[in-house]
Amino acid sequence: MHDIRSIRDNPEAFDAALARRGLAPQAAELVALDERRRAAITELQAGQARRNEASKAIGAAKARKDETLAQSLMAEVSTLKDRLAELEVEDRTLGEQLSDRLATIPNLPLADVPDGADENDNALVAEHGAQPAFAFEAREHDTIGPALGLDFEAGAQLAGARFTVVRGTTARLHRALGQFMLDVLTRDHGYEEVIPPLLVRDEVAFGTGQLPKFAEDLFRTTDGRWLIPTAEVSLTNLVREQILPEHALPMRFTALTPCFRSEAGAAGRDTRGFIRQHQFEKAEMVSITTADQSEAEHERMTGCAEDILTRLGLAFRRMKLCTGDMGFSAARTYDLEVWLPGQRRYREISSCSTCTDFQARRMNARYRAEGEKGTRFVHTLNGSGLAVGRTLVAVLENYQQEDGAVAVPEVLQPYLRGLNRLEPKP
Repeated sequence: MHDIRSIRDNPEAFDAALARRGLAPQAAELVALDERRRAAITELQAGQARRNEASKAIGAAKARKDETLAQSLMAEVSTLKDRLAELEVEDRTLGEQLSDRLATIPNLPLADVPDGADENDNALVAEHGAQPAFAFEAREHDTIGPALGLDFEAGAQLAGARFTVVRGTTARLHRALGQFMLDVLTRDHGYEEVIPPLLVRDEVAFGTGQLPKFAEDLFRTTDGRWLIPTAEVSLTNLVREQILPEHALPMRFTALTPCFRSEAGAAGRDTRGFIRQHQFEKAEMVSITTADQSEAEHERMTGCAEDILTRLGLAFRRMKLCTGDMGFSAARTYDLEVWLPGQRRYREISSCSTCTDFQARRMNARYRAEGEKGTRFVHTLNGSGLAVGRTLVAVLENYQQEDGAVAVPEVLQPYLRGLNRLEPKP
């Protein structure tokens, strides 16, 4: 959510930032709507003051037995009552219109975010690790996977397209990956583990920016709750409607949860395999911090996700997303893309974003700085650490063997009681 006062003070800067997002100017309309509301509030306050003044004067006139003046004042109060009721409706209606408009406008990009239209304009920041060399033709995971327990047919029979049943040692490997991620994030990087609700209310989905604009990307239950598309929704809203002491920040949360996405805008994309599913697991990171800490926190969070990839021995690169490829709530996003030798390309496995105070305004999440009476909005950040299914895909493709087996990365073997190979079924 945007601060209308900031827009009013510098409309040109607001429109220039929207233009970087590929959006038309909106400041003039927003300011005009705000001015109409402020005028209604001013008239309402003046009318209330006059009504109170006239009501007192009625008593004084009656005490002096000045019935003519008393009747005149009573008529004025009656007229004011009707007008004040109209102004209250006008104030409420204009306020709702302004809030609705502001709620659909994405966050503004930070100055260092590259301009661009789509993923082709993202900027390479760094590459890490060595791509594996094979003495055979590397295969994609959907070719390797069925003999190892990725049952695409059973998933489709049970639930339809974009669902998969994972079985046997591959299911164990999937579980090991999630546990490994949680252990690294909690033990080595100081995140607090959380088991959050998977179903949330409207205001919670609104707080992180999923509603109202992206309702079609979510699944909704018959009682009006929403299945979370990411644990970011639940974790970030842990501080909604709160005023935190500055010394409590930063807060760092992590959760390993199922996630549910309708993939409404992904028709025809990644229909094969385990890349883009309606249901998947992800280890999520969320940070709640102050404005002066958020830059460093963004680098730290991204580094935590990179640490997991490095320990798994996977080659990856960090990309800074351009203005046209960022999510709705993000002010800057780093994508981590892992090398998939079967596809011979890098694929996104983590997105780490700083949302500045955009989500905090929607949640009314604030903190009180030391020695100050007033409050400030917190800054929120979120990132994948990592998407478990896509990490499974990366392990299958990068550790594949010529005979169809898959070697288990050394860091995962303790979670599998020493198992070092997934053997294909004949």
